[in-house]
Amino acid sequence: MNIFKMAWRNVWRNKRRTIVTIAAMTVALLAMIVYSSLIEGYMLSMERLILDLEIGDMQIYAKDYRDNPSIYTKIRSHNTLVKQLTKLGYHASPRLLGGGLAASGEASSGVTFRGLEIYQDEKVSHIYKHVFKGKWLDPDFPEEVVIGRRLAIVLGVKPGDELVALSQASDGSMANNIFYVRGVLKNISDATDRSGIFMTSSAFRDFFVFPEGVHQIVLRKDPETELKDAANIVKNIAPHLDVKTWKELMPTLASMVESVRGLMLTVFFIVYIAVAILILNAMLMAVFERIREIGVLKALGFGPGQVMGLILSESAIQTCLSILLGIILSIPSLYYLSNSGINMGTLGGMSIMGLAVDPVWRGVVNANTFISPVLILVLIVFFAVLYPAFKATWIRPVEAIRHQ
Repeated sequence: MNIFKMAWRNVWRNKRRTIVTIAAMTVALLAMIVYSSLIEGYMLSMERLILDLEIGDMQIYAKDYRDNPSIYTKIRSHNTLVKQLTKLGYHASPRLLGGGLAASGEASSGVTFRGLEIYQDEKVSHIYKHVFKGKWLDPDFPEEVVIGRRLAIVLGVKPGDELVALSQASDGSMANNIFYVRGVLKNISDATDRSGIFMTSSAFRDFFVFPEGVHQIVLRKDPETELKDAANIVKNIAPHLDVKTWKELMPTLASMVESVRGLMLTVFFIVYIAVAILILNAMLMAVFERIREIGVLKALGFGPGQVMGLILSESAIQTCLSILLGIILSIPSLYYLSNSGINMGTLGGMSIMGLAVDPVWRGVVNANTFISPVLILVLIVFFAVLYPAFKATWIRPVEAIRHQ
């Protein structure tokens, strides 16, 4: 006798219960697929936020620079190191860092000057794509700078305006010059927004009288290489320098990102446990309603394995229908979330650990969007139906036939 055909008929003997069970699993799966898409989108946006804008996968400093930043604490022979790293498949961009004062009219503010190798920096950072007004830096115009958005508001400047920069040069002299605002950045991070001034490396060296060395090297690794392995390679190449991964630079944020997947699985189980209780109840009712029938089948030669196979087939049919419906019904929601997203801008400016967050929360659609919710649903249903299945196999034919 075909067990699957019997299971199909049994499923639809009580249509109301079957429809309620399938509907519950479908709604739960639909919710978890959408939730998975949003969480994956959140994790991807956080990764882009951390790696693509300013921090990179890793950063290299001279020993003691991070503990006591000084223009004199620098990485020497950086060109040789950058060439070595490039040969190994890393993208490396040296940066120059210095503090000072910027003024326009009667307004002034403390600032951090950042000298960049423009073309190299574009390989490790996407900050050049985040210009709010004006344009990004151009090596042919070293007298022009790009500044943070809040700094522009404080100083009351816009693209084309003059900016007076003051600091102390590396030779002890007074560094002062007039720069022109070429662009104003979007919200990047609190530090950049309030005090960031970006300039070409040549303009930085002229301003600070800083002929050689750099303060920081930002690295991007091969996406296929694990972060820990990539960091160990760099540390072996430059044991005399301070090599830090983004997780070491921002441990709290790294911990938060890593905990998101655990949170997602926890929510999956909470929702699915409720579904499992419903399935357990439905299958138990189905078994108790058919005790005499199961007894007759066993008396006719149905073995325990066949009885269990029948019960498992019934739950498998309902689960497969739920998965099919859940995936189909999720497509419009996923399309909307991945293209338009949820605008959180009405809540005001958003930032996490000082990093500006895109106010539009978009979902991500990939294989994992479906695999995790479906796999966990199948496992939960399987374990939920085991007890009713075993209950059916333990029934003695004589007692079952006499059951009222």
